[in-house]
Amino acid sequence: MTNEIQWYPGHIAKAERDLKDQLKLVDAVIEVRDARIPLATNHPRVPLWVGNKQRVLVINRLDAIDPVARRAWETWFLQQSETPYFTNAQDGTGVRQVAAAAKAAAIAVNQRRRDRGMLPPPARAAVIGFPNVGKSALINRLLGRRVVESARRPGVTRQLRWVRISKELELLDAPGVIPAQLDDRLAALKLAICDDIGSAAYHNHIVAAALLDLLVNLERSSALVSRYQLEPESMTGEQYLYALAQQRHQGDEERTARELLNDFRTGNLGEICLEMPPV
Repeated sequence: MTNEIQWYPGHIAKAERDLKDQLKLVDAVIEVRDARIPLATNHPRVPLWVGNKQRVLVINRLDAIDPVARRAWETWFLQQSETPYFTNAQDGTGVRQVAAAAKAAAIAVNQRRRDRGMLPPPARAAVIGFPNVGKSALINRLLGRRVVESARRPGVTRQLRWVRISKELELLDAPGVIPAQLDDRLAALKLAICDDIGSAAYHNHIVAAALLDLLVNLERSSALVSRYQLEPESMTGEQYLYALAQQRHQGDEERTARELLNDFRTGNLGEICLEMPPV
């Protein structure tokens, strides 16, 4: 793991231990990822945790990416024999389809119990994923009311909590879990850019410079020109951040970095996916 980003606080370590225990009790898993970085928000231990349980894959923050990226990712996941459910948990887009998939998983589990002569209790599904990918917002949408705390910042959910969604299904709202180690420097930076780890784990100017380099590599520098009227030309991310700080905030790079990251996270730079499917 890069020493630029240090992110494994004690409450996350405890959350992973508790989650592993609770996952033994669930019948299905709803895995939520960030649409801007579907690969970077793929926890490497999910297959081990899920095992043979049914899994519903949710790609949240659909509003943050453009339609071309959405179609590309949908095609790629289907080629991997996975069905992705694209959602915007903030306004409810796509949530009905997730609810139908979760209930179908619950019905299948309970039918197997009936076939064995058991009186089935409500099926249980865990909602898991990295911090700040929208798990609690998704649960609130599934229920049609606000029952769990939700905000667009990491670390809001700190404890495991069971929520009854219907007579057939209970959901476990779990704190975000992140790998103890991540050796992929770029993936770590993407998580910081998208605010999917706490801000105490990184330096804003390093992450903002990485975002600038990514935007240029993705040929999205026009978003910078449109927003800031400053052309990246042949500048590195660090050079652009310096120039932008001189232009906007009297050389204050920290303030400029915070502003740049906020503009990306709130959509002021447009709909931008930071990852495209592997070729």
